Amino acid sequence: MKLLKYCLGMMLTVQVSISCGQTTSIAVAANMKDAFAEIYTEFRVTKKSDLRVIYGSSGNFAAQILNGAPFSLFISADEYFPLELYKSGKTIDEGKVYAFGKIALITKSSSGIQLSNSKVDLEGAIKKANKIAIAKPDLAPYGKAAIEYMKAEGLWTLAKDKLVYGDNIGAATMFVASGAADLGFTAISLAKSPQIAKETSFIPLDDRLYAPIKQRMVLIKGAPQGAIALYQFMQSEKARGILIKHGYEVLR
Repeated sequence: MKLLKYCLGMMLTVQVSISCGQTTSIAVAANMKDAFAEIYTEFRVTKKSDLRVIYGSSGNFAAQILNGAPFSLFISADEYFPLELYKSGKTIDEGKVYAFGKIALITKSSSGIQLSNSKVDLEGAIKKANKIAIAKPDLAPYGKAAIEYMKAEGLWTLAKDKLVYGDNIGAATMFVASGAADLGFTAISLAKSPQIAKETSFIPLDDRLYAPIKQRMVLIKGAPQGAIALYQFMQSEKARGILIKHGYEVLR
């Protein structure tokens, strides 16, 4: 039950209306769920801002913001979507790259699939799997990175007909953790989550085989002080330390 609640939380996308009133809404990429929860807890020690945090896919959030959804801060899983919002005049500026994400291959512990970075073993794992979960590459940067990795490693032909797609990386991770897929591509930060790690095992994948996942955040025009304070806190040494702990790289 705890795993189900955790995974449902990662799957959340949002249909926000103006009825949210004065509550400040923050859009956060699903790969950041555990790391951001810890960052937000630390932020709340000194700031008492009333922020509503929503997790989902970066592509969905960008579309919603373009259509007027009242988010004040967008913490994305990539650069493309925040910069598109900037070009569309929705943001204060180009924002900041706050982290570099990494992908991992994950399997449910009871699947009987052994994970290894050996090319032969990777091929064997894909052949053994009936379904392989990834995030939708047009919406989620981690899904795009997974496809880049498979093509670069020569695994695409073996895997492509077995793929099942989650709307975001949290949903794809849930497919594996619940047993709906035998194998999946996820973010290292999610694979390391205690709730997910209880049910699964993972290996990090060679980050030379996919484009760097530069995760950027942007303030939306008109953002209130609470969102601005959180944006600034995300650049602090405290927040960077938490990101590193959860498997991200950060700029120094």
